[in-house]
Amino acid sequence: MLYFTLFVSAFISATLLPSSSEVIMVGMLSQATVNLWLLWCVATLGNVLGSCVNYWLGTQVLRFKNKKWFPVSAKGLEKAQDQFNRYGVYSLLFAWLPIVGDPLTVIGGIFKVRFSVFLILVTLGKGARYLAVIALAIGIDKII
Repeated sequence: MLYFTLFVSAFISATLLPSSSEVIMVGMLSQATVNLWLLWCVATLGNVLGSCVNYWLGTQVLRFKNKKWFPVSAKGLEKAQDQFNRYGVYSLLFAWLPIVGDPLTVIGGIFKVRFSVFLILVTLGKGARYLAVIALAIGIDKII
């Protein structure tokens, strides 16, 4: 049940909803019975799948761009595309960052980044982040 809780928290953390899976992960690390590899896999998988939801939402959102209630102007979309093009698809490696990371995954969908590229970059970034959380919580010497 603990791993499922971590999965759900990591999934929600990757969407635009607020959550903090790192707190749950660190709490689980304090228990001697957890499997580090499984913990890392569950958190990474949940977080990446949450980002895939954001990507999908991004692929759908532009069909509403001509509606009055649409929150971003055509000029704002153009500016976002310019910035995304400037930093490139590799900016998705930073999808783990607070505040800017989740919108980056939506933007990846809006600008139709090839899904396989999206998945690889987001998984690398988020996997590295959870590895760093584990290393900082228990010490890098216990991982190696």
